[in-house]
Amino acid sequence: MTINVQDSKSLPLQEKIVHNNKTARAIELIILSFLVSMLVYRIISFKDQNHNFPWFLAFLCESWFTFIWILSMNIKWNQSYTITYPERLLERVNEFEFPAVDIFVTTADPILEPCIITMNTVLSLLAIEYPTNKLALYLSDDACSPLTYYSLVETTKFAKLWVPFCKKYNIQVRAPFRYFTSNSTPLEDDCLEFQHQWKKMKNLYGDLYKKIEVAAQRPFTCDDPNSEFVVFCDVNRSDHQAIIKVISENTDLPIVIYISREKNPKHHHQYKAGAMNVLTRVSGVMTNAPLMLNVDCDMYANNPQVFLHAMCILLGYKNDQDCGFVQIPQAFHDGLKDDPFGNQLANYYYIINGLGALQGIFYMGSNCFHRRKVIYGLSPNDKTKSGNIRNEDLHKIFGKSFKLRESAAQILSGSNPKTENRASPSTLIDASIDVAGCSYEYGTDWGKKVGWLYGSTSEDILTGINIHGKGWKSVICSPEPLAFLGCAPSTFPSSLIQQKRWANGLTELLLSDKNPLLLTMKGNLWFRQALAYYWICLWGVRSILEICYAFLPAYCIITGTHFLPKLSEMAFIIPRMGRVIAMTSWFYGFLSVMLKLMGLSKTVFEVTQKEHMLNDGVGYHNDKNVNRFTFDKSPVFVPGVVILLVNMTALVNSVLKLSKVDYSEIWIEVLGLELGEMFCSIWLLLCFWEFLKGLFGNGKNRIPSSSIWKSGVIALFLVCSWKRSSPLL
Repeated sequence: MTINVQDSKSLPLQEKIVHNNKTARAIELIILSFLVSMLVYRIISFKDQNHNFPWFLAFLCESWFTFIWILSMNIKWNQSYTITYPERLLERVNEFEFPAVDIFVTTADPILEPCIITMNTVLSLLAIEYPTNKLALYLSDDACSPLTYYSLVETTKFAKLWVPFCKKYNIQVRAPFRYFTSNSTPLEDDCLEFQHQWKKMKNLYGDLYKKIEVAAQRPFTCDDPNSEFVVFCDVNRSDHQAIIKVISENTDLPIVIYISREKNPKHHHQYKAGAMNVLTRVSGVMTNAPLMLNVDCDMYANNPQVFLHAMCILLGYKNDQDCGFVQIPQAFHDGLKDDPFGNQLANYYYIINGLGALQGIFYMGSNCFHRRKVIYGLSPNDKTKSGNIRNEDLHKIFGKSFKLRESAAQILSGSNPKTENRASPSTLIDASIDVAGCSYEYGTDWGKKVGWLYGSTSEDILTGINIHGKGWKSVICSPEPLAFLGCAPSTFPSSLIQQKRWANGLTELLLSDKNPLLLTMKGNLWFRQALAYYWICLWGVRSILEICYAFLPAYCIITGTHFLPKLSEMAFIIPRMGRVIAMTSWFYGFLSVMLKLMGLSKTVFEVTQKEHMLNDGVGYHNDKNVNRFTFDKSPVFVPGVVILLVNMTALVNSVLKLSKVDYSEIWIEVLGLELGEMFCSIWLLLCFWEFLKGLFGNGKNRIPSSSIWKSGVIALFLVCSWKRSSPLL
């Protein structure tokens, strides 16, 4: 059916599709009824047990698992997703009417996060399908590295050729390392001009790659006092003045700005949240776009129309309250075969779509379009006019910078300045350096009520729940092809460290004044949304119950007790890697928060190592079978090894018992010899199979001897303690 222009203008820019998923509901209710029946059985048969402790501990653990299952059902009960129509947006909105967007790219270490990865992200964002004069890209370098600055300068030069090439020939993948693979060649059917330009761009990207690689292997000298690298001479990454450089403006490219905020050992720099707040303030002084996109340094734009898809949502709602921010799910390229570490988050898309039917998806820390006024602490029902904002209030909230207060007043009043009338960023460097100082936030609301909130290493969830607590909703945007692709941790240690950091931050949030229950009672957080937040915030607490349940089979075998009904099997089974992560990373994340509360340790933000791309001239290759499971001296592996050793000891104990059985007796008595507990121990060995291989591996595939000895001492202590306590039970 043909649609005339007038009819097409009445069609929505986005549609929210909700479905009830009745089949999935029925399955989840069956599982819930099984869990509840197990608890009822525990209660009824409790008085008949000779050994109450394991039965009672099993009841506590299974009650917890049932509670977690109810929380997950609350999220998944309805499924919702949003369809966007960028072609309709282009038909009815002129380019000069598009809102300006400030893009934030953050990097913290040029070693763990190689510059070539960051620069490919920058190139993909500079080449996005959106009016160039509406974009400004800010790169935050928390390492104050001259290599990162040099790479950005050279990348911007290359972008002057790369961006026109992508737009002229409608290139879909605009990150060169993904576009120019070692096997890629232009098609024979392509015109000669394109083939010539393709080869030229491939060679130029190869030159850029080599320049960055060579620069990474040599020190930057300060012989020339006029060199732009003089400011980096003898700089301590933890103690230096703010450095802000405008690399590109008034060109066919978006504005490109380098930022390294001031740091001082006497001032807490608040990790990524602090960097995001500096980016927000500096961009507020320089460009003050009403929308902000933040991406991690490895998350390149895989879909050149991602901004148009996001605008369909941001401009498609009549009421801004329905869309405080637009979150694009994280996805990853070139993962290891079979995704052994669970990094691809495939199981979470069902959760994500469930959140879409509530108050909205969580803020995930990257790939998110924010409204600046929301980040500035505005609530949906606030009706603020420029004339009603007192300068004293702005000073208390945003700080002493007159330029920042002026730009904030414009944002809060809704009178966003036109990009054509804004001052040149290079004329505002001094004002920007002022707001990038490490002491600027003292006496203001930054990190408390304004910007990215402090108090958790999971600053994304903390900031997101604060936004939802004010009454804003959020929307998930999942265009095809995938909007952003990043680097998942490629080694087992880095994957566990990342999970540990998440569990640490989520536990900190649980103990803060942003607790979901408090925001429901005192704020505007929906009750079901609060339950969804509890599902994720309880990861650290869950590890304690997981570990207790993992020790139960071995405890019962060693002490001659039981926690399972005879001829029964395990009551609650979750995916193998999910259980390993819960009993290692999440446990250490929870433990670190407890030690911090007791004053015995301090929070440490550990940067996840990004996989270095190997380049054979210009291309990229990745052996998906290299280093699938490697180990290091991190204590995060100790709980897993302890559980493995204890259950191995218990199984040996069981085998010895079975060898003494007189099989001429009644078979039901034989089956009563902890066979259910033996099954559970065997299943746990399968869960920790990679740990078992690590005990006998070589090189990086072997668990370090120090970790084995520590685990062995703990396991021996537990087994001996249980042996001694068995007569008393």
